[in-house]
Amino acid sequence: MADPKDMYQCQMTNCGCLYDPDRGDRKGKIPKGTPFNALPDDWKCPVCGASRKMFKPLAGPGSVAEEKA
Repeated sequence: MADPKDMYQCQMTNCGCLYDPDRGDRKGKIPKGTPFNALPDDWKCPVCGASRKMFKPLAGPGSVAEEKA
């Protein structure tokens, strides 16, 4: 079970796709409850096909909210 603090959403900077760990990624065969940092290195955005590096966390490490804290 993932730590609740690791269950933050991440948004794609190109297309705006939102990765929600509570939903997973059915197209990419990522089960519900998979935190973003546990996605495979070769996982791609299900909308535009960009890599994980193009996603920005909405909370947690590296997010705007974390930088202000």
